[in-house]
Amino acid sequence: MIKITFPDSNVREYPKGFTSLDIAKSISHGLAQKVLAAKINDEVVDAHRPIYNDAAVKFLTWDDPEGKATYWHSSAHLMAAAIESLYPGTKFGIGPDIENGFYYDIDLGGKSLSSDDFEAIELKMMEIAKESHAFLREEISKKDALIFFTEKQEPYKLELINELEDGTITLYKSGSFTDLCRGPHLPDTGFIKSIKLLNVAGAYWRGDEKKQQLTRIYGISFPKKKDLDDYLVFLEEAKKRDHRKIGKDLQLFTFSQNVGMGLPLWMPKGTELRNNLEQFLKKVQRIAGYDQVITPHIGLKDLYITSGHYEKYGESSFRPIKTPAEGEEFLLKPMNCPHHCEIYRAMPHSYKDLPVRYAEFGTVYRYEQSGELHGLTRVRGFTQDDAHIFCRPDQLKEEFKAVIDIIFHIFKALDFNNFEAQISLRDPNNNDKYIGSAENWEKAQLAIIEACNEKDLKTTIVTGEAAFYGPKLDFMVKDAIGRKWQLGTIQVDYNLPERFNLEYIGSDNQKHRPVMIHRAPFGSMERFVAVLIEHCAGKFPLWLAPEQIAILPISEKYIEYSNKVLSLLKISDLRAYIDDRNEKTGKKIRDTELKRVPYMLILGEKEENDATVSVRKQGIGDMGNVSIEEFIENVKIEINDIIHFKSNK
Repeated sequence: MIKITFPDSNVREYPKGFTSLDIAKSISHGLAQKVLAAKINDEVVDAHRPIYNDAAVKFLTWDDPEGKATYWHSSAHLMAAAIESLYPGTKFGIGPDIENGFYYDIDLGGKSLSSDDFEAIELKMMEIAKESHAFLREEISKKDALIFFTEKQEPYKLELINELEDGTITLYKSGSFTDLCRGPHLPDTGFIKSIKLLNVAGAYWRGDEKKQQLTRIYGISFPKKKDLDDYLVFLEEAKKRDHRKIGKDLQLFTFSQNVGMGLPLWMPKGTELRNNLEQFLKKVQRIAGYDQVITPHIGLKDLYITSGHYEKYGESSFRPIKTPAEGEEFLLKPMNCPHHCEIYRAMPHSYKDLPVRYAEFGTVYRYEQSGELHGLTRVRGFTQDDAHIFCRPDQLKEEFKAVIDIIFHIFKALDFNNFEAQISLRDPNNNDKYIGSAENWEKAQLAIIEACNEKDLKTTIVTGEAAFYGPKLDFMVKDAIGRKWQLGTIQVDYNLPERFNLEYIGSDNQKHRPVMIHRAPFGSMERFVAVLIEHCAGKFPLWLAPEQIAILPISEKYIEYSNKVLSLLKISDLRAYIDDRNEKTGKKIRDTELKRVPYMLILGEKEENDATVSVRKQGIGDMGNVSIEEFIENVKIEINDIIHFKSNK
């Protein structure tokens, strides 16, 4: 007999060799029908994997992220089985689960496949699913695996096998389809009830532009048809909110092949929006005691070798820039922090000077693969709202908590009220991923955990997701339609101060090493604007909108009065314009609604005679007549109530 410990700490005994599915059946037949996989001692495995030793077991269902991942991974295999049946001779790459659904990369041998073919593949998938083929796991030697996939003429699988160690290779078979796979998988294909293929795209094998371009098919599946129907409605809403479409409609940004892929061009209205965000954060930072700095777009390659960024990010950086000087090479900067370290090092510091807080909207560059570029969310040149705090160890927690306050303020001002916080720690079993001593890592990790506890911030702790130089706190925000985005990060770093030999003179008149906090509440301006556009569907908060007020004279006779109103609004630092087109007022109102301008002022004879404005608000409608002065005062109160920041510094 073996002892099985459940998540509620309850312990029961079962025969050796029982599977998680056997255990679930012993508890309840209904439970067994919901079990998709199991977590045994923190390892996610097939529900029918035998258990031979005492273990902690958690059943994974559709409600668990690992359960969904298993469901979608198995769906990728089901799609591959259907494609193999419909398109004999297809060669298969990889087919993983992703955040929402799955994909498989396939080589059709020169044949093309489009969305017109999706229905036939979906029907074949459902036919195979209903046959309830078990997903059977088989351990296989490297030699036998190479023989098997050589006979199947699967070059991509052979490439993968050649990189694996003997004794670690497994196959999964379901029906007539066999794949190289680590698993885990569902008990059988019958668990898959509703399927929709979503998209087809090109993808280079293993992301390498020098290798074969494959066909990537994306899909999603659910245990219930209603879940699929709801998801398709969600996709339609997401399509309406696509920042690329709204950005084009509102003339915020564009891209040009003549400039280069992944290098956004900010148009006047987009620049106004971005400047408003920058000025907002700059004001918050001034109140919180930050000093603004500016650093160049390039730096000597040796700078990034010292920081460790070249070792970790060299492959994704633009190629070094060679100069006429012998051996001199520059890089487009991948990070701002090495430059800030050099600013700190440029002058002596006493313990009384600390903390020193440097902030910069610094543009950095990464050579992302062309297939991974996506609007503003994945670009090759982006601006970080970067800041680095150099502090004494005894100041670390208070400084960390002050940054949390800034992030909370930003989320409130932008109506990001639904968020989760994640503490990312290093993987103690993989030291190659990180720099610095274990002692410094322990101190940094403990400081983050204690600071979050003192702020009563509920967090999830994830091991292995830390930055290479230190642990971090990330904020995952849910937008208006429930999608999660990683926005805002705070990182504690004992290591770069050592690498750059940063010092301060302590109260004991001895040299000491400062601790460094990296923080970026927005993350990157490009990605943040993309998320913000999709969150509010382009209807920006009043304080942020590039155009806050549209003045709509009902005829040419009221242009002069409109100009007077415009002048008063501009004097009050409000962003307004006059729509003086020779159009009916109703059309002007409709057009202004489509432009998502927060306020409209309708001006006619009554308004001119009474020195008033007729107010319409985006999404609400007519709000009556008020004096110009009262309107301006009300708008300023509305703005200040949202963006006013108090600091305990």
